Amino acid sequence: MQTPSPAPAPDPTRGRLAVIDALRGAALAAMAAYHATWDLGYLRLTPENLALSPAGRVAAHLIAGSFLLLVGVGMVLMNGERFRPRPTLLRVSRIGLSALAVTLATWLAFPDSFVFFGVLHCIAVSSLLGLPFLFVPVWVTGLAAALVVAAPHLVRAEFLDAPALFFLGLGQGLPRTNDYVPLFPWFGIVLAGIALGRLGLPRLARSPLGAWRPAGRIGRAAGFAGRHSLAIYLVHQPLLLGALTSVAALTGPHPRAGERAFRADYAAHCTRTGGEARACRIAARCTVAALRRETLWLAQDRAFTGEERLRAQALSQACYEAAEGTRGAP
Repeated sequence: MQTPSPAPAPDPTRGRLAVIDALRGAALAAMAAYHATWDLGYLRLTPENLALSPAGRVAAHLIAGSFLLLVGVGMVLMNGERFRPRPTLLRVSRIGLSALAVTLATWLAFPDSFVFFGVLHCIAVSSLLGLPFLFVPVWVTGLAAALVVAAPHLVRAEFLDAPALFFLGLGQGLPRTNDYVPLFPWFGIVLAGIALGRLGLPRLARSPLGAWRPAGRIGRAAGFAGRHSLAIYLVHQPLLLGALTSVAALTGPHPRAGERAFRADYAAHCTRTGGEARACRIAARCTVAALRRETLWLAQDRAFTGEERLRAQALSQACYEAAEGTRGAP
């Protein structure tokens, strides 16, 4: 009697892991919070746009990095030790079409800063470029990740500033766009995720954490969001922006919206035209207060009339002359 051969052992790096879905959902929640912060600033519902502050930019990079790291881990989960062309290409096609939809929608809404190579574009291209690294030695993938991340600090060439090459991220200038995630250095984060997945997923799948299943509402919600991250990514920002636009129509802008940016621009222009730096800073604060007192501050949201422009210029001049008189003050 012939002994039946044992069934092949399951590949621990294939399939879904609830903990990975939950992490993806948490990253999506962080991205939604960042976009809400950006929307509040864009609609002038907060004194300044905190999403554009140094801390906001760091948060944006950390959130994008977490998504791209999980993209690499997800590529390992999808393919395991054998390339699966059909599901991989279907996934890349969905992401690519979604990226094109984002480009079209933002071109219509923000023609001066539309998204031509944002996070979805980077994910789609990186998902194709990263396929060979699923099967080469892990150390090769790790080395490639380090080189891609370091490339913007090592490569300098004038021709890389051409708009057609902005998607690489190797130029010295930054394009005007609302979401910019170029291949260098961000493809390196996807490669790091592939290396991390190949090294860590087998252990994770056999660990108690790998067997974890969400029990509470928050865990289940995070898992659901992680399993449907593309759809949620596409709809969350239009919904947020639409809801907050309605709030802005009811409340109007925050009374101090734009004040810090105005003072910075005023002081910079003042010093460029020969003003003394300290006097320019004092005059900037004085001008803001004067514009508020004369009910001209909110008029900036539309074009000044000729009379309003003359009044604003007179107030600015008076503030600077008064500030010059304080030069000798301690």
